[in-house]
Amino acid sequence: MGVLDTHYAVTPDGVYIAYQIMGDGPIDLVWQSDWPGNIDVDWEDPLLRTWFEELASFSRLILHDRRGIGLSSRNVPLPNLETRVSDMLLVLDTVGSEHPVLSGVFESGAPNALLAATRPERVQSLAWLEPNPRSAWAPDFPWGRKPEDLEAELHDVMDLWGTLAYGRNFVQDEASRDNELPDSAAALMAKASRNACTPDVARDLAKIWYETDVRGVLPAVQVPTLILAHPDRRDDFDRANYVASLIPGAELQTIPGRAWSEEVIRPLAEKLRRFVGVERTPTELDTILSTVMFTDIVDSTQKQASLGDHGWKQLIEYHHVLVRDALQRWRGVEIDTAGDGFYASFDGPARAIRCAQDACARVADLGIEIRAGVHTGECKLVNGKVGGIAVSIGARVAGLAGPSEVLISQTVKDLVAGSGFTFEDAGFHELKGVPDRWRLYRAVSR
Repeated sequence: MGVLDTHYAVTPDGVYIAYQIMGDGPIDLVWQSDWPGNIDVDWEDPLLRTWFEELASFSRLILHDRRGIGLSSRNVPLPNLETRVSDMLLVLDTVGSEHPVLSGVFESGAPNALLAATRPERVQSLAWLEPNPRSAWAPDFPWGRKPEDLEAELHDVMDLWGTLAYGRNFVQDEASRDNELPDSAAALMAKASRNACTPDVARDLAKIWYETDVRGVLPAVQVPTLILAHPDRRDDFDRANYVASLIPGAELQTIPGRAWSEEVIRPLAEKLRRFVGVERTPTELDTILSTVMFTDIVDSTQKQASLGDHGWKQLIEYHHVLVRDALQRWRGVEIDTAGDGFYASFDGPARAIRCAQDACARVADLGIEIRAGVHTGECKLVNGKVGGIAVSIGARVAGLAGPSEVLISQTVKDLVAGSGFTFEDAGFHELKGVPDRWRLYRAVSR
């Protein structure tokens, strides 16, 4: 194989996303690289090179570096999951890929899952190797890292990043489980790290992932999904089985041989080839993952009484113009307007929060305050509009917000790590007509 040509897709905010293509199809397959990320250096890894060549033997393989690292624009704000999905869609649109297979390993499968849940019409299927939907330990996620583990990782990143010592520390766990990793693996990891980003960026990436949790997204994934894990790694396999249980109809298969070794590459690629090569009858989608936002004017009855019918009508008209301007800016879709409230949907939770904050600020010039609620969940499609329990939750969350306050659900908070928001814990609440108690947060800055 010769040297692959590298191209760039330019985002609306001027960021250059580097991508490479190998193979002729017949299907398109996206591979998301994991930590730390540099598609040029990836090719120097003999195992990754073999893996890429095997994938490209039955697909048009599409690779790209996320913004902030590798060959893509550096010295730009690091992406949250929502931005990673937008950048991936831009690359797909640039290369004319309408319905690809999305594949990745460890945390790199997270943006794939979010895209599959929110835009299922753009995804043929999903393949996730050794899936890791969150990094942090939790009572219902015993496979995660505890705070002291994160501190140890951040110490390594800041003090050793790019050195052989960092490479040795990184591969040590793999070596203890697989009993043999060549010394060259540590050297390659050291080179990959310093060619991906600087230590401060690596630290911030680790923190973003530690705060991220995509488990709330997984039940909304409707495309055919293959989960692959090695049975000899008990914790990893149990985690993969748990992830598969969250995705409707997901298929869990074992990785043959020793995990990520020369002997496993071709059989593993063959499993993926058979999975994507199966002819499946298209199913009509009736649900989709969506973020919903509700707003309404605080103390509207008193305001209407003080202004009179004519004054109130004029105020509402100004209010609608300002909220619709915010929706347009943040790419929200107006679903319904009832009286003094708006109901809108978004394909990303960060944009929904920013829209809600923007709308609160805009209408303040009218001498009024609005409240807003944001929730992400699986919604039913009814005549092209989203509905269902997730919409009810969004409306109930908005109803608990105070003047000029944006309340969000735990699911939203888990999906916007790295977006620059600051949240205050608003406690647990009962939502009328909705089971369980819900933990809510105030978005206090952006």
